[in-house]
Amino acid sequence: MNASTATAPSSGTGKSKQFNTTWILILTSLGFFMSMMDSMIVTTASTAIRTDLNISVNMLQWALNAYNITIGAVLLVGVSMGERIGRRRIYNIGIFIFTLGSVFCALSTNISLLVVSRIVEGIGASVMTPMSMAILTNSIPQNERGKALGIWSGIGGLALIVGPSLGGFIVAKLAWQWIFWINVPIGIIAIYLSSKLLPESKGNRDKINPLDTMLIIFTFAGLIWSLSEITSSTMSMIAIIIGLLSIILGIWFIFRQNTESNPMIPLNYFKSRTFTGGNLATFLLYAAMYGVVFFLPQFLQVVGKVDPLVVGLEILPWTGTLVIVAPFAGKAVDKYGERLIATIGLIFQGIGYLLISIFVHEQSSYFTMVIPLALAGVGLSMAGPALQKAVLGAVEPTAIGKASGIYNVFRLLGGAVGTTLVVIVFYRFGSIIDSKFFTNGFRAAMFFSAVLSILGIIFSLRFKNIKK
Repeated sequence: MNASTATAPSSGTGKSKQFNTTWILILTSLGFFMSMMDSMIVTTASTAIRTDLNISVNMLQWALNAYNITIGAVLLVGVSMGERIGRRRIYNIGIFIFTLGSVFCALSTNISLLVVSRIVEGIGASVMTPMSMAILTNSIPQNERGKALGIWSGIGGLALIVGPSLGGFIVAKLAWQWIFWINVPIGIIAIYLSSKLLPESKGNRDKINPLDTMLIIFTFAGLIWSLSEITSSTMSMIAIIIGLLSIILGIWFIFRQNTESNPMIPLNYFKSRTFTGGNLATFLLYAAMYGVVFFLPQFLQVVGKVDPLVVGLEILPWTGTLVIVAPFAGKAVDKYGERLIATIGLIFQGIGYLLISIFVHEQSSYFTMVIPLALAGVGLSMAGPALQKAVLGAVEPTAIGKASGIYNVFRLLGGAVGTTLVVIVFYRFGSIIDSKFFTNGFRAAMFFSAVLSILGIIFSLRFKNIKK
């Protein structure tokens, strides 16, 4: 992306100040990268954490789930604060909280402290992603926005490559605590540079409603926790009750949004076919993707008999395309429009997963899935920035922060729901008894992920192009 400048009011002076768009892209992408990598890097360190803290696998899952659940629950609250207080200010506060949570994680001596620390990290990450997207979108000219979002997505996708490999390397050479310590210097540098080189912007200065805040937190936290419990063979009645109560709270929240003068989620946004279709297609895109993220590394280890470091290399045909293709896909979005690129991307991802479900067997060579993985990666790289631009372009500039928050909620909720459904499908057709049964379940899971991707086309075809 060629270096250019963006103009924004300078704090306190009322005068305009020039900001370098290259630095804007770098610093907003850095926050997204940190939040994405922290969810991936823990996966390869999970065995070391379980052994060191002497905990069960069931207890260990909350060291992983607490982070993502917190992001989904708190995200919209952080967006509302950013729109009112200032996007850059909240972005920097988010990085600070995330960095502080990383320190707490590294110092944790038992699972309870680690889970609480991961929640602190999640609170910080919950505003880093939407605020980085809002700052970037608000600062980049419309005709370059697709390209910028493509690069932003690609750098976030780089976390899928760096996270597992780096986590395995750190655990092997140092200790699991260092997967959190590495965030500290990066966070400090990011806060300093962001305060100097990012423009400040605000949206609608809506008043933050404490009741809506609690409703959105308990709705998403309860739903995602209940969904995670569905995969357990000992799912309790408490999980069902909490799930039902969360749905009731969600309905109450929606009712309040329809009656309040300054809602946290303006329901009138969803009158736009582009906004609604873009978010629903995003939900399905990431529901399919996260299901594969969950099972592909396990399949390569259980059936392929390779160690975690090799797994990081073997998934490169899939994850690597995010970095390579996303910037070019962003340019294509600017040139050809969101609907076409998003639809082609969803088709490519669906075909890639479908080919794996058809041709991969217990005795298959790893190379059988290389081309399908690359095709699926290209599809995700195309659809991601196209759907982002469609959703954010469907609202006024002052509403970009809220729109990005809603978009990320659909992305996270899609990932949570997709993972849960894919696990259910896996156990319906297979099990972890041996490699044969695991392969049967994996193929069924891949087929289901392909179906989710193709269903996204229904919504991508319905929204209007907004390219200029």
